[in-house]
Amino acid sequence: MEKSKENIRIQQWVVSIAIILFAVKIVAYYLTQSVAILTDALESTINVIAGVISLYSLYLSAKPRDDNHPYGHGKAEFLSAAVEGALVLMAGCIIIYEAIINIIHSHELQKLNYGIGLVAITGVVNFVAGTFCIRKGKKNQSVALVASGKHLQTDTYSTGGIILGLGIIYYTRLNWMDSVVSIILAVIIIYTGYRILRSSIAGIMDEADMKLLERMIGFLNNHRRANWIDLHNLRVIKYGGLLHVDCHLTVPWYLNVHQAHEEIDALISLIKTEFGEAMEFFVHSDGCLEFSCNICTKNDCDVRQHPFLEKMEWTLNNVVPNHKHRLELFKNTLL
Repeated sequence: MEKSKENIRIQQWVVSIAIILFAVKIVAYYLTQSVAILTDALESTINVIAGVISLYSLYLSAKPRDDNHPYGHGKAEFLSAAVEGALVLMAGCIIIYEAIINIIHSHELQKLNYGIGLVAITGVVNFVAGTFCIRKGKKNQSVALVASGKHLQTDTYSTGGIILGLGIIYYTRLNWMDSVVSIILAVIIIYTGYRILRSSIAGIMDEADMKLLERMIGFLNNHRRANWIDLHNLRVIKYGGLLHVDCHLTVPWYLNVHQAHEEIDALISLIKTEFGEAMEFFVHSDGCLEFSCNICTKNDCDVRQHPFLEKMEWTLNNVVPNHKHRLELFKNTLL
């Protein structure tokens, strides 16, 4: 809950900053009449709209689960990121349109030195704010905050390109460069919008985060206990800042219910120490079977029926599938 409140506070600052920077860019446009600066200001309007949507999604995702939403409201962050990505794409298309119109009806630019200075200030502020949002968003598992940070950084890169283009125009008086710079930056903006939209759709569709799975499996493999004979059917689903983890843990068959539950608690505690408290678990315990002996590293087993042959290193290829591991299956994953 504390992380959710922190995310909301950060996003409130993002919206406030976006409004101020939009006003600064409008002033810069009226001073210079540069279509490149106008397109940058248009993107800032998207920043404001997207920021407000993202703020609402963070507020909604922080609400506790209820009867209608047993997994909480975290998916709202993915919807917010999808809208933001779509708005970024729209901004890129508008910028290209305005640039083409400016090529057809070109005009003399004015007071470029003042415009460059004002736009440069907005770029620095956006980069600092974007970096902070991304860092906090990754730490707090907030898709909406990360999307906002990437959007702000994209605004910084486009601003940097605009400053470069305006600098060239200032010294060469080639006014048509104003539109060329706008089109180049629009292509970059469209690509960024696509990436944000693609990431949000992946979250809505519960697409597996392979990097997260690989990191989690590697961590568990390096800290596994003797009673953790096997791990399979591991799945991680994101609900905004909440991670839902499902897996099957194979333990010695002779453990009673309480002892098996102690092993599950140890597994959950270990994962939380590395990946944070904003997690919920569904861990099913399996009792080991005769074929498990070949991969079981437990030394003090009094009921072992077959000798230990080889330790099975847990990897992405053999922990995600839903089957109990045998030595021959393990070897097949290495081929």
